[in-house]
Amino acid sequence: MPLVTPLKARARGWAAIVVMALTAFSPAVVPAQDLPEVDTALVISVDVSNSVDATRYQLQLEGIAKALEDEAVIEAILTGGRGSILLSLVMWADKPKIMVPWTKIGSKEEALALAALVRKLPREEGEFTCMSGMMRMIADKVVTQIPAQATRIVVDVSGDGKDNCNREEPVDVVRDELVASGVIINGLPILEGDGPTLEGWYRDYVVGGTGAFVLPAKGFADFGNAIRQKFVIEISGIPPPSKYAKAD
Repeated sequence: MPLVTPLKARARGWAAIVVMALTAFSPAVVPAQDLPEVDTALVISVDVSNSVDATRYQLQLEGIAKALEDEAVIEAILTGGRGSILLSLVMWADKPKIMVPWTKIGSKEEALALAALVRKLPREEGEFTCMSGMMRMIADKVVTQIPAQATRIVVDVSGDGKDNCNREEPVDVVRDELVASGVIINGLPILEGDGPTLEGWYRDYVVGGTGAFVLPAKGFADFGNAIRQKFVIEISGIPPPSKYAKAD
């Protein structure tokens, strides 16, 4: 599989930003720097819109943290061809914000350190579900700033509703732009009363790329289980179960 090469000219400057941002959170987390190749560059997006109360917010962060601590996820990271990944985390509602810049995970210790950081992330506030704005920011400011060569670039979109910001740029337009650049977009709709409709909307407007899939969570309480399954598939690069795969 050909490597996806980011903008190398910005790599050194972005590595410095990573060091500064991660130091503010936790000195135990190793920033992504001097990494010529990784298996997967994974962006996690966390919905913090008005429908996500404090309990639901914590369920999302705890689910991500536990997934990073999971033995199957760690094994998928360490047994890849290059034995490491990059991970970034974005919170989004009215506006998106990068909460964890690109961070290397190449050992169990680094995975556990990042899990501890995720649990302590402060919440960004917002009212609306502005998915197209989040995807535009990821397209312009996250995937273009990967400080390494990645075999796969994956954006993991999760949320409990459809885009409701009525922006001029539709979600599927940004999706298609990302996919055209080689990015895979997978979906984790959180089904809270609007299950089949939301899952179908994710399939039609959100996910795309080679091997893209939608793996729904049956409510926020199931988020941790769903994100763990997604991580194993996304990090290892194995095909998703057919029931989750996006129809061509």
